[in-house]
Amino acid sequence: MKTVAIIDYGMGNLHSVSKAVEHVAPDTRVLVTDNADQIRGADRVILPGVGAIRDCMAEIRRLGIDHLVREVSADRPLLGICVGMQALMSRSEENGWVDCIDLFQSEVRFFGDNLTENGERLKVPHMGWNEVHQTMDHPLWNDIPDGDRFYFVHSYYAEAEGNPDIAGRTHYGVDLAAAVARDNIFAVQFHPEKSARAGLQLLKNFTNWTGKC
Repeated sequence: MKTVAIIDYGMGNLHSVSKAVEHVAPDTRVLVTDNADQIRGADRVILPGVGAIRDCMAEIRRLGIDHLVREVSADRPLLGICVGMQALMSRSEENGWVDCIDLFQSEVRFFGDNLTENGERLKVPHMGWNEVHQTMDHPLWNDIPDGDRFYFVHSYYAEAEGNPDIAGRTHYGVDLAAAVARDNIFAVQFHPEKSARAGLQLLKNFTNWTGKC
């Protein structure tokens, strides 16, 4: 039986993610855990995250999750979700700049208090459904039409411009990275567990992915 470990560092929508994975892959054992041995023993690993990056990174470092993520992502599939994606970047503008795990050399930026589109002010945080345009062929996009919609909740975003690892892009006042990918890592700004059919398909694809493209 395949095992998916969802890393529990106290800052993720763990129940929803675990239930979604169990739904799309009933033959998979799903563990919600902070136990390093269980995470190392899993076939695939998910790094979720909600809340402020300062608090997330403090717990990630306290528990040694940063080192563990670097270790397991070298030889098995790793999926980052929302703040879990942002934690994989170099640093975040949130909380006066916070150093992150640095698996992707990109910065996380604030939308700003005066985000506008066509003269209209946009609400921050960005909450809602957006089209995601796939910018690379990847197994996690299998059976997901280009331009399908996913559900976002965030005030900060990874930059799209000049990002060599961008796998999907969306637009909310600015172009932003909806997904990034490199080697065994795929990470998304949106919440696949809240994104209906497309999100469940992405999670199903992850449970079948062997790593790399």
